This record gives sequence, C-alpha cells and structure tokens, in this order.
Amino acid sequence: MSDLYLGLMSGTSMDAVDVCLATFGGTPQLLATLRREMPAPLRQALHELIECNSGDTTLARIGQLDAELGELFAAAALELLGEHRLQAGQVRAIGSHGQTVWHQPQGPYPFSLQLGDPARIAERTGITTVADFRRRDIAAGGQGAPLVPAFHAAIFHSNEEYRVILNIGGMANITLLPADSAQTTASGFDTGPGNVLLDLHAQRHLDTDCDIDGALAAQGRCDPALLAAMLDDPYFALPPPKSTGREYFNARWLDHHLSRHSLPAAADVQATLAELTARSIAGAIEQHMPDCSRVLVCGGGVHNGHLMERLAALLPHSRIEPTTPYGIEPDWVEAMAFAWLAQQTVTGRPGNLPAVTGASRPVILGAIHPA
Repeated sequence: MSDLYLGLMSGTSMDAVDVCLATFGGTPQLLATLRREMPAPLRQALHELIECNSGDTTLARIGQLDAELGELFAAAALELLGEHRLQAGQVRAIGSHGQTVWHQPQGPYPFSLQLGDPARIAERTGITTVADFRRRDIAAGGQGAPLVPAFHAAIFHSNEEYRVILNIGGMANITLLPADSAQTTASGFDTGPGNVLLDLHAQRHLDTDCDIDGALAAQGRCDPALLAAMLDDPYFALPPPKSTGREYFNARWLDHHLSRHSLPAAADVQATLAELTARSIAGAIEQHMPDCSRVLVCGGGVHNGHLMERLAALLPHSRIEPTTPYGIEPDWVEAMAFAWLAQQTVTGRPGNLPAVTGASRPVILGAIHPA
C-alpha cells in the first residue's frame, strides 16, 4: 500500500492553499509542494464571514463557501498531482485541515468550525480524504488546537537539547520539546497573534498584503503605552491549554486599542504590533521552557526579518533559526503536519497530544471520506 500522503493547509492568513506531498516510511520526506493563491473575492467573503460584518452572512452563504473552498482545495491537490505526473491511486490519503471560520473552545458547547467540503475533495481527486480533525479532540474535552505539536514532537525532538518549535502564521503557537521525553511529554499552545495584526495594519497603509521583511516596522518606534494595553489582554495571562484565532484577534480588537490612544505614525503602530507578537512569544517561552537551547521557526513569520531580530534580542540564550536545516522548509511544516495526521488516522493511531489540547485522552482524529 502506498505511503504517499497529501497535506492541504490554508491557515488563518487565508492568502493561499498550501499543498505538499510527503512520505513517512522510514525517514519522513517532503517530496513536492505547491501554493495556489486564494481568489480575492473568496478571501474577502471569508473575512466578512469571520468578522460578521456583512448582511450576507447566512446559512446559505456558509454552505456556498464550504463548497467553493472544497473545490479550491481539490483543484490545488490535482494541480500538484498533474505537475508530478502522479495518479490518484499512488496517494493513500489527503489530510485537509480546512479553513477555520470560528474557533470557540470555551463555554457550555465548545466547537471549532472549518469549511472546505472534504467530500468534494475526495470526489474530485479520487483520493481518500481525512478532514475535520478538531472535532474529536473537542469531544474528548480538549480545545481541538493546536494540533501540529504532535507532528513537531515526532519530527523535531532531540535527546540532547530543549527545543521550542515556533509556528508564526496568522496566529503563533509553540511546541515545547524537552530533551528527556520519557520523563516529560511535549506540550504547547497558541501564544496569541502572529502575523494577523501586522498584516491587517500593513494592508491599510501599504499597497501589499503584508509588511515585507518587516520593513515598515523597522522604520518605526514601539509605543510603550499602546503595547502595555495590548499585552494586558486577558488571553496572554491564561494558563495553557489555550488556543485562539481570528475570531478574537482581528480588526475589531486592533481598532479597539488604537481608538484609546493618540495614534502614532503608521510605522510606529507597526513596530508596536511586531513587538506585541515578539514579546508574547518570548514571554511564553521564558515562562514555560526557560532552559530552551534552540527555537526552530516555521510559518510565514520566518520571512519577517524585523520580527526575527526582535525574537533573537528577547531570547538571547536561545538560538533562533528556521526549520530548514532540520529537514523541512518553514513554509511547508503545517501542510506536512496534516499529511502526517492523515497517516495517523488511516492507520488507526491517535493524532492529538492531551498535554497540548487538554483532551482527556489520546484519540484518533478526523473523519474519513473514502475515495
């Protein structure tokens, strides 16, 4: 039976669909990758849905977006297969995270909702598709996120040093990997906003989707009062397990804080938002793994030179570097994680880490949609 798996990931930035082809027999290998841009109208519709600022937010609209995303994910998977002359029968399964549109892990009925119809992906590609990974963990008492720490532990653990795997996507999350995993299990959580606020502010003041290389932030000066107010948000003081998303850290959250301060220059706001991301990450690492020797960074934030410089300054006793020397390019770690999670599911193995999500036990994640 094939040991090839596809991973599909769009993430909280919602800028593109990442597709990867991987194998996990023996040494895990990333074999091929592809990125398909998300059409601007679809991206805008998702933003409006999440921020509930459109009168078009109806059950019908949600269903249409679910179908449209399913078609987009399927087309991206087929494009990668076509580029590498692979047949559907050569791939054992697809792992599709889906597009999170609401994540609510607290309250009497916790839930997490992802769109991107996996039945359409299976039907269009002819490949068994595993999706809806978060539900089972939530049913077992967990938060359903983050899920990638289980993959980080399987791939990046070292017996010689304490490591943190830092993913800076729209949100930022850390995986804490102690050197002696027999005595202490891996753990992790969402630290808060990664790129989401930086991108929002850059889109308002630059003719780009993001602050390329952190250039705007590097021109500004951090506003101490604005930073202190932002860091005072209750989320940062919550103990793990904890997870968050764009339904919490978004334009409304940003505008709430900006409205309460004398607005500094755009570059100063950007510098302050970069410092918010850097300090919330560094503070979490210092609190939960003070002996960390190495921080391996993945996700889009690794390309923000200013942000990486701030992390290095705030964590002087840890070496900060991308995941590249450890076998996976930083842009593809999350997509590969969902290929791995698909393998876990179809082979009947748990994919969650209760120490991360707070679930009562390890469980097999996802729903399987046969080819």
